[in-house]
Amino acid sequence: MLARRALGRPATDDDSLIRHLIEELENDELAEGNTAGAVVPIIWRAHELFDLGCEVDQPECGRIIAQVLALQEQPGAFSHGCSRTRHTHRVCEHFISGFFSPAPPEHRVAPLMLPTGKVFRAEPAARFAVSCLAFRAALRGHFDNRAHVERHLISLVELSKQWTRWDDYFGGDAIVAGIHALACVAKLRDGLAQKLAGMITSQQAPDGTWPRADLFATLDALLALGTPEAQSAVRRAVPALMERQRMDGSFGSTAQQERALIALKALIWAEQDG
Repeated sequence: MLARRALGRPATDDDSLIRHLIEELENDELAEGNTAGAVVPIIWRAHELFDLGCEVDQPECGRIIAQVLALQEQPGAFSHGCSRTRHTHRVCEHFISGFFSPAPPEHRVAPLMLPTGKVFRAEPAARFAVSCLAFRAALRGHFDNRAHVERHLISLVELSKQWTRWDDYFGGDAIVAGIHALACVAKLRDGLAQKLAGMITSQQAPDGTWPRADLFATLDALLALGTPEAQSAVRRAVPALMERQRMDGSFGSTAQQERALIALKALIWAEQDG
């Protein structure tokens, strides 16, 4: 259904399909609790419901987004804790706040795969990426004026000043996760989107890939940015993208549907006039 929407080719029964999918998602009980195995599906469920057009004041959506918001500033959030290294890089509680916790600090999160197929193997990066995914859900629910959400935003903006290098404290994949989160902030899009797109394009290799970041996660972030520079980067990535496509149309065995949808949207955008 989402692919047809991206192509502008809705089916006659899509409205009934959407109602059916919402009902299915509502009745599909997810495990509750502050563990990585439970938290990521809850956050992704919020994104799925928003994709289907659910509003936060609808019961099925409100219940899920409430669980997501309840993760904010809980023990184990990326911003919690301080060490000499974290303090030097200004990634501790003395400088940033508002992050969502995927699990208590005593529970290891990594390795962690996000629904788009990207695996985070370093513990800080995994916690950061989950928080960015939750932050995007909060923005889609129009909670940008919530105090903790606003602090998360301010923290990401401050952290983005460090993202000129992709081999420092923040690796490429974590930077892409942060850029994708900031790309969803409507009130900062005009000036910030161009700067963030430049951060990504400056790291693009001649073959169109990003040596330090997952191709599909990066394309997804560029799609969210929506700037002409981002579109040019997507166009340069098309040959590398097509090299990864299998005979059945998929792009590998991991997160097949999500990666195919990202690829489809990227290919559509690449063919459009700037």
